Amino acid sequence: MYDNLLYQGVDSLLTADIKNDNLPGSVLFSGPDATGKLTAALETSRILSCKNNPRGKWSCSCSSCMQHKALVNSNTILLGPRDCCLEISASKKAFLTAFYTGEHVEATRYLFVRSVRKLTMRFNPILWQDSKKLSKISSYTSTLDELLEEIDPPRELPQYEELSKICDKIEKEALGLEEEFMYDSISISHIRNLSSWARISLSEGKKVIIIEKAERMLEGARNALLKILEEPPENTMFILTTSKRNSVMPTILSRVRTYNFTARTDVQSKEIIDRVYHDESEGTIQQYLQTFLAIPPQKIKEYTHNFYKEIVNGIIPDVASLVKECNKFDPRILLQLFLENIYQIQKSALTSSKGVEASSQCTKAVRDCWNNVTVYNMSVEASLEQLVKEIALINRLNENVLKQAYDKL
Repeated sequence: MYDNLLYQGVDSLLTADIKNDNLPGSVLFSGPDATGKLTAALETSRILSCKNNPRGKWSCSCSSCMQHKALVNSNTILLGPRDCCLEISASKKAFLTAFYTGEHVEATRYLFVRSVRKLTMRFNPILWQDSKKLSKISSYTSTLDELLEEIDPPRELPQYEELSKICDKIEKEALGLEEEFMYDSISISHIRNLSSWARISLSEGKKVIIIEKAERMLEGARNALLKILEEPPENTMFILTTSKRNSVMPTILSRVRTYNFTARTDVQSKEIIDRVYHDESEGTIQQYLQTFLAIPPQKIKEYTHNFYKEIVNGIIPDVASLVKECNKFDPRILLQLFLENIYQIQKSALTSSKGVEASSQCTKAVRDCWNNVTVYNMSVEASLEQLVKEIALINRLNENVLKQAYDKL
């Protein structure tokens, strides 16, 4: 069990609880980002539905396990925000490189297909059935399904040039789907829809509902989830994941068993990158994936410093040009990095009482900027223009404390 979960001691705890039939109906996988929480959740779903005895071997070829490995088993629902496209880009590179060299082809084909389905699973019609966006979402997912069929095992792969074109189309469609419809929060409608689905009886197998980044549920969604956790349907398991356990509602925490995941060392991360992506890059998994951004993180950092410096010096930045230079902040993680850099820069003011107050106000302004885009669907340009006004006002009302702190950097 859990052969694909590397360098996490929690695998032995999960294995023991499953073998001893001691796994509760609701669990929380908690730990830093990129520690294998989603991998463990998907693997738990596969193991619980395995038809063989003993169940859960990674080599199992029962119909249920084969569907789970391909991420097409209808008994599993996945929801929650995630930046999927960097993983898709990294997997595409690994797959095409493997095909060209003739090494690790099947492993990387499997990796690439799964990376795309980790995205499309979040757009299950069950979750979006009441949404006006369903038809447009279905257009994206149908196109992706058709493209994946051209490379999905056991289909024979085309020549390299044609394969490369197919993979490029998949990557482009996936980015469009993620950028247009992936939000930073979990809505109450999704929780209500999956609650209704969970109560439908099942002929075989086990229903598993995976809620990633559970701390990002809106208040109504949290309350709706709490209700179903209080009276969980028979033969249904809930797996929540979070990197911020303290942000999960206490009443939800009281109804789940927590399994803790730990950060991997740089050496362990390097080995995982080598084993999974067949790349000998240094650094953490997150740093590796960020190398696939349209704009390098270091360049984003430069843009951030120029942006912030102009504001505190009373100059209005050209936001339209910034957005254009930053590839419209697509994928959205570019905006996340940009705002995280602002947050780090303004912390330089935390050396005086006025600076503490200004920093607190700046932190709120940065958070509001992110929410305006990801929750309230404001354009990036409009949200950044509002951020410019707020930081300029904060600096002015606090006697230029932000400028003074920045000049000392």
